[in-house]
Amino acid sequence: MKRPQREFYSIGEVCELFDLKPHVLRYWETQFPALSPPKNRAGNRVYRQRDLELIALIQHLVRDERYTIEGARARIDELKQEGAAADVAGAALEKSFVRSLRAELEELLEILTPPSG
Repeated sequence: MKRPQREFYSIGEVCELFDLKPHVLRYWETQFPALSPPKNRAGNRVYRQRDLELIALIQHLVRDERYTIEGARARIDELKQEGAAADVAGAALEKSFVRSLRAELEELLEILTPPSG
């Protein structure tokens, strides 16, 4: 099952998808030059598909692989030089999507499970 792709996502949607706080996402924007979402007429950030892939890659490196921000930045540069950044970022995005979907399903299961006793 493939997730429907849209052209733009709000910061709230991105934060929900990746289980991030907005201040973390804004901080990452200051630390990773490639993560620079444009703003719409109202001045709100609008994230594109490639931004989501980069966010997923950053999250994977920082949360799962335990890289520091500086280390993650260096690893992303290495992946770009190797030509593997897009593949790794895409896989990280899919993994993040599955994680988000699993959390939602677990919430539904909890709601639908009758209380015992």
